[in-house]
Amino acid sequence: MDYYYRRLRDLREDHDLTQAQVAEYLNMKQPQYLRYEKGHQDIPTPVLIRLADLYKTSTDYLLGRTNNPKPPENLPE
Repeated sequence: MDYYYRRLRDLREDHDLTQAQVAEYLNMKQPQYLRYEKGHQDIPTPVLIRLADLYKTSTDYLLGRTNNPKPPENLPE
């Protein structure tokens, strides 16, 4: 399960974002986001959905259930 926390960090870095920027997008403080990215705290479903929206991917990709970063077709915007 630890690999999906690394995926969060990799996505953030691939999008040239800082932890502080992602935390601001999620309306939380940077130390809170850091706990998610390090795997010290489980990511609540609403936060996971917002991260998937930010990175234009699926929650399944974030959770490591698929290696395809493209979200499924025909999802509501």
